[in-house]
Amino acid sequence: MSVSPPAAAAAASPSAVAGREAAKPPSRDEARQQLNASIVQASLSVSLSAGDEPLSLLLSSVIGQLNEVLEPEFGANAIQNALGQDNTPAATAARIVSLSTGFLEGYSRQHPELEGEALIGKFMDTIRGGFEQGYREAQGILKGLGVLSGDVAGGIEETYALVLKGYADFEQAQKQAPAA
Repeated sequence: MSVSPPAAAAAASPSAVAGREAAKPPSRDEARQQLNASIVQASLSVSLSAGDEPLSLLLSSVIGQLNEVLEPEFGANAIQNALGQDNTPAATAARIVSLSTGFLEGYSRQHPELEGEALIGKFMDTIRGGFEQGYREAQGILKGLGVLSGDVAGGIEETYALVLKGYADFEQAQKQAPAA
């Protein structure tokens, strides 16, 4: 997963660095926020590769800049936190599955040579590969932060299993659906 220039700038800005205590590992909530930020960034990356470059770049840039200017008053990742979203493993997995499987129609348009089970199989291989890569990167980040243990480790493992089950259910439903 690549980090957009605004997100990289926000991560390296003095205000972002000064706001964190270097000696103290992040709390469980902070680790979840960082994981959610990684998920948002991964979603933006998927969107960028899907052909919506100008709008996705705009969205990424705006979110990065808004987070930077709002951080002093509202803390890190103010935009994502304002959503007040449920960050349980089940809700996070549902968002990942929903966001990524939502690209099936666009993927189908980009690959008119594929149809039926061949289309579904190739699409699922693509999104599973992206998920696996994002998961490994998030795991590495959390491990590097020293928080990949206990509830955090259990939560991301549960999320991983639920995403794979969601993908399997989606794939099965698509294979059983009558051709449109």
